[in-house]
Amino acid sequence: MNAETNVRLLQLTLPERPRPLGDYVPAVEVGNLLFVSGMLPVKDGAAAFAGRVGQELTIESGRRAAQLAVVNALAVARDAVGLNQLAGVVRLGIHVACAFDFKEHAAIADAASELLNRVFDGSPHSRLAFGASSLPGGMPVELELIFLLHPNERGAIHKDEGSLRLLHSHKSVERDDAQAPETTAS
Repeated sequence: MNAETNVRLLQLTLPERPRPLGDYVPAVEVGNLLFVSGMLPVKDGAAAFAGRVGQELTIESGRRAAQLAVVNALAVARDAVGLNQLAGVVRLGIHVACAFDFKEHAAIADAASELLNRVFDGSPHSRLAFGASSLPGGMPVELELIFLLHPNERGAIHKDEGSLRLLHSHKSVERDDAQAPETTAS
């Protein structure tokens, strides 16, 4: 089955994609990869969870926060390329705001991995899990994803190997690296 069908079967409701909290785009498509920027456990534009796991929050709350961040990442991917364009997850990176002596990072990361495995029919992915003293908005988790895209279902989006497709606000913009602004070191 495809990701869109699995999302429906899992009865996941994908929200409107979260707005970036800074000067960046929520997703960048390069070749057959979609890079999704840091996703937080926000709902209706506000933090759904706040605090550090192992201190103000339980492991179970951290797990639910990680799953909500996955749902937000899927919403970003849906808006960027469409869920059926996703072949699977290449890598999941998860940052956990936690108490100094917290040792259960894998339990929080597993919640995100388990949901992604159900959406992508058990397709394996690599993963990094980090502990942090704080994350944006005081939220307990932030995750980033690299999705693999189906090459056989995609249209000709890129003019050449150097172009990027950026998801910005509510529209997509194509940029050719040769036209990117020059930067100079001072």
